[in-house]
Amino acid sequence: MKQGAQWRADVTDFAVIARHATRLWLCLDIDGEERRIPMARAGDWHRVAVPGLLPGQRYAFRAEGPWQPEAGHRYDPAKLLVDLYASRIDKPFVQDPRLATFGADTAGLVPWAVIEPPLPEVAAAAARFQPGGLIYEINVRAFTMRHPEVPPAMRGTLAALGHPAVIDHLRRMGVDAVELMPITAWIDERHLPPLGLNNGWGYNPVVPMALDPRLAPHGMADLRTAVSALHQAGIGVMLDLVLNHTGESDVHGPTLSLRGLDHRLYYSHAPDGQLINDTGTGNTLDFGQAAVRDIALDTLRHFVRHAGVDGFRFDLAPIMARSPSFDRDAPIFAAIADDPWLADRVMIAEPWDIGPGGYQLGRFPDHWLEWNDRYRDDMRRCWRGDGGLIGSLVTRIAGSSDIFGGALYSRSVNFLAAHDGFTLADLVSHEQRHNHANGEDNRDGHGENFSWNNGVEGLTDDPVIVARRKADLRALLALLCVSKGTIMVTAGDECGRSQQGNNNAYCQDNGLTWFDWAGRDRDLEAWFGQLMALRKASPILSDPGFFRPDQVCWRRPDGAPFGPADWHDPAPCALMADFGDMLLLINRRDAALDFFLPPGNWVDAMDSRACSAVDGVTARSVRLLSRKETC
Repeated sequence: MKQGAQWRADVTDFAVIARHATRLWLCLDIDGEERRIPMARAGDWHRVAVPGLLPGQRYAFRAEGPWQPEAGHRYDPAKLLVDLYASRIDKPFVQDPRLATFGADTAGLVPWAVIEPPLPEVAAAAARFQPGGLIYEINVRAFTMRHPEVPPAMRGTLAALGHPAVIDHLRRMGVDAVELMPITAWIDERHLPPLGLNNGWGYNPVVPMALDPRLAPHGMADLRTAVSALHQAGIGVMLDLVLNHTGESDVHGPTLSLRGLDHRLYYSHAPDGQLINDTGTGNTLDFGQAAVRDIALDTLRHFVRHAGVDGFRFDLAPIMARSPSFDRDAPIFAAIADDPWLADRVMIAEPWDIGPGGYQLGRFPDHWLEWNDRYRDDMRRCWRGDGGLIGSLVTRIAGSSDIFGGALYSRSVNFLAAHDGFTLADLVSHEQRHNHANGEDNRDGHGENFSWNNGVEGLTDDPVIVARRKADLRALLALLCVSKGTIMVTAGDECGRSQQGNNNAYCQDNGLTWFDWAGRDRDLEAWFGQLMALRKASPILSDPGFFRPDQVCWRRPDGAPFGPADWHDPAPCALMADFGDMLLLINRRDAALDFFLPPGNWVDAMDSRACSAVDGVTARSVRLLSRKETC
């Protein structure tokens, strides 16, 4: 038995789970007029079969039940409700005060779901991404809106991802898989329209399987076509899914779907009937309910079966294992592992939420990858010049065995910057956030970013500061590319993308976030491409397994192996990793250092500051040397 609309040539079956509703109606749009059909109830299920409907028919639901907010029930028959299992909707969601006003009819405001015939299934194939590769995080709209070679009609849509110019860039950067920021239908937060702003990130979804019409005007066909083009280029596709909350927000938010169908069933509530807000968005989906877990599993299967995606990244992933506290053995993990469509897909957790015990880095299943904010913060602090971090630097480069040591390989997703926070270029150009354009008096976004500005806050034409910033970017990208585990770069960070210090640009769907293809730093882009070619050519760097003791010796600049005291050196980091046939030299100090190399004929494989001395390492730089065979 399936929820949603199941079309057949002779009849269409509609089904909804709404435990606390007293009555449900199927609503059909017939030539602009709404026709209501009562649904029959059997337990928690409400069903109706309607003959003669054709694909393209628009439909929705209305529900009747108690209006008892103190008990978690918020039924309002005036609200048109989108099918939570809709695979397509006819228009984007738009905020309106009537969506949250009891008794105000929302016909004409809320999108209608669209009946589709059974979607074609994509031939099963192994996931096209393996741990150790490069994930490229993409905001589809912002990444493609200003691409000069993409036809204007395609810009800002999923279709643009399949354009040869976009794919060529991905291949030159050595991308193994793209990770698409949310592409399912979302709604703006209610405070944004009065400010003239809108959500450009998509982390405020309403229905989990329907693509946002602004990104996919042709529905699932657009995603399937983009995935096929990327797969033909050898690039995997992963979706960033938000299964922890919906855009219905807190008790003052709009009624769009789940709230009107069964607010008490689908959302987590405290014993007193109040919404639990472990997500910080106003509501939290209740994964202790089998119906919620089924929504999540059906969503994952939907995108694998009908688009062939290779994996998923889960926003605020501990929510999926809460009932109410985090459980590493939560049913959802076993269900994913046992599902024939999902068992071999790549699963990536953002391993924190804001609820009690919400920080769960390292505690997800052994076959899951996890975003590693400890890597991000330690690497930033090290390159900012903080002392006493040699042990942390080495641990992060080596795969974070202190966090993931129980696994066969490092499950760490190493990143220096992501969509949430400073861009990589802004990290080395700003000590403070600059979010005034967001309309919240610069109070939003992270206050502590472990960032530095190299002497001037923000934009400057001082050639010395510009050079220092670029050198820092080259060194940071070099450290990322020699780190064990999976690595991730947000689109444009390899080209010097800036948001002018805005570290919470979710509501800046404009030129601040749209990637400037014409003005990108092509030298930095070429540098990153070289780094990725080097990483892919080196079995020891591309292998996600932890360093074995026989693979690497950590040495001081004078060539001596590290002793116990060296791991706690209070000075900024300076060290050498001896891989036998390769030497990694790191000098974050503000003066050049002489490194005493092991015997051999060493040549540069990579130098972030293009130092000409064979044994010296310029200040604030990273070098990789390889042993040259002699005749």
